[in-house]
Amino acid sequence: MFEWPPKLQLAQTPTPLTPLERFSKQFDDLTIWVKHDELTGMEVSGNKIRKLEFSIAQALEDGCDTLITCGGVQSNHCRATAILGARLGLKVRLILRGEKPDVADGNLMLDYLAGAEISYLPVKQWSTHPDVGAQLQKQYLAEGHKACFIPVGASDEIGIWGYIAACAELKQDFENLGLEPDYIVVATGSGGTQGGLIAGRALMGLKARILAFNVCDDAGYFERKIRGDLTLWRKRYGIELDVRELEIDTAEGYVGPGYALAGPEVFATITELARCEALFLDPVYTGKAFHGMVSELQKARQGQQTRMPGAKNVVFIHTGGLFGVFPQKKGFDF
Repeated sequence: MFEWPPKLQLAQTPTPLTPLERFSKQFDDLTIWVKHDELTGMEVSGNKIRKLEFSIAQALEDGCDTLITCGGVQSNHCRATAILGARLGLKVRLILRGEKPDVADGNLMLDYLAGAEISYLPVKQWSTHPDVGAQLQKQYLAEGHKACFIPVGASDEIGIWGYIAACAELKQDFENLGLEPDYIVVATGSGGTQGGLIAGRALMGLKARILAFNVCDDAGYFERKIRGDLTLWRKRYGIELDVRELEIDTAEGYVGPGYALAGPEVFATITELARCEALFLDPVYTGKAFHGMVSELQKARQGQQTRMPGAKNVVFIHTGGLFGVFPQKKGFDF
């Protein structure tokens, strides 16, 4: 059917799939399940490591000894890359969006602890970050190093494989549990996890609909970004799959004040779930997506128009992000 590309075994997988029994009681005849990708590894927890297993494997195949990547100051992806670089003995250079903060907290603190070299790029200049990455590659080459540039979130035609592999894992989960979910829900920010799930659903024959809640940009952006990445993926790996027929379903309306900015309703949802199920979300990705999902499920219960009609079993992909909670502690009401 297809051949898997080079892959490193870096994540603690398979991750558990468990029901939120107490939280789900507020709904009639509905169970919310959680795929615990926050447990892919303590220091590299989250979805990013699944994509980096393929991205870094390709970098090593290409003879690279240095990784360059980019993201926000509190980027989960940059933190995972910095730590995996240290684990594998690779130099890591991060290009972070914004000004250097007075205090290194959360993910940024771990970036520094892992020994990553960090450059800060002002927000107004952020569109130039691929050029900055290319310049750094030339600089490292002159110094005798070969550097691989990994895009934001490792969301490209290589990183897509991370959640294709996760779909193979989900298929086995569903068979083991005798479960046939109606929806698989995920937060989407750079599009790679969403794109991988969409492709993986088709390749693995999963019936559940993939529904993503965007934490930035809009549905049109993810339609273009993911369709483009999947087209490059199909061409690069010779996959016999009609990308034009794949559904890219992004539920808008829950971005709130903006990327990495959450309203009080999201912090309330995070608190409720922590106290009810000891499940910890973050206000950047998982908190927004979970809040959006619950809001849509409540609409269905109230007979309103919803993006999730007929839901009986819903799987929420917990993509991690715990370290991003600490810089936003002021948002919690306690």
